[in-house]
Amino acid sequence: MMSAWPAPLRHRWKAWVQARHPRTDTQRLTHRNVYILPTKAGLLFGVTMLVLLLASINYQLNLGYALTFLLSGSALASMQVTHNTLRGLTLHLRPPSPSFAQQAAALEIVLQGPSNGGRDRFGIGIRLVGAPIDAISWVNVPAGGQTVVQLSFVPLSRGRHPVPDWTVETRFPLGLFRAWAVWRPAAQVLVYPAPEASPPPLPQVQTRSGNGTKAHHPGRGDMDGVRTYRRGDPIKAIVWKKAAQAMASGAELVSRDAQTTAPSELWLDWQACTGLSAEERLSRLAAWVVQAQQLDIAFGLHLPERTVELGTGDAHRHAALQTLALWQ
Repeated sequence: MMSAWPAPLRHRWKAWVQARHPRTDTQRLTHRNVYILPTKAGLLFGVTMLVLLLASINYQLNLGYALTFLLSGSALASMQVTHNTLRGLTLHLRPPSPSFAQQAAALEIVLQGPSNGGRDRFGIGIRLVGAPIDAISWVNVPAGGQTVVQLSFVPLSRGRHPVPDWTVETRFPLGLFRAWAVWRPAAQVLVYPAPEASPPPLPQVQTRSGNGTKAHHPGRGDMDGVRTYRRGDPIKAIVWKKAAQAMASGAELVSRDAQTTAPSELWLDWQACTGLSAEERLSRLAAWVVQAQQLDIAFGLHLPERTVELGTGDAHRHAALQTLALWQ
């Protein structure tokens, strides 16, 4: 509806909303930030009641008066119930996890009812501001309890993005009125570069041993220092990341060979992505980081004026992808 407004009017409305609703990750809904208006069905109901009242006056129908006032009173009572369904709720956004660009960023929103119990809240919907009605997520909140809502949005580029604004609304119980509130979270989502869809193989892995340094290309099923499991091998020598896949496919377990295992290094270098734009290089490096972590290879990252030292594990993966996401 706002898209049909003139541009100056839209800007003034947006400025008013931003001034009245400061950013916060926890917001309590009160009579000051919950708004209510009739729906299309409510307007049609009001016109119907007006016609029924005029007909009752014209034909002096006592039963018509009774029906008109009964239905009108029910509508006014439903308006109070609709407003109270939102009033008193507390919205809280849990810290969002990082995501990749052009992929859905998951959010968890907690809807908490009043601590004094009250009553159950039914038919509460949450959607992005400006999103169509079919994109709404409907939930119920028990009396004195809470409900966790799983929502998402799709960031299109890397970097830190503010969580978009949300609309919380309800039409309970009769659908004659729509009560809503605007919530503007303060949190930001870290967005990694979108990994390249079909990246080339990883660069050469440098394996260090007492005889010097050798290079080889890592494959998805080939790792130095790994052999078929033998009876008597210690449990800590089993490559547990491959154990589930091996047992699922009927293959044998594998374990590390202490005689052939040697420390390996993989450097993901900006200069190895020649012929690509800056964003395309970041996408390729992000894809390589994901591959190296899946293969459990110690890797480092070389960017202009930035270096991530060698390491493994989820924390190291996050540090490398965060460096790519925030690189300027």
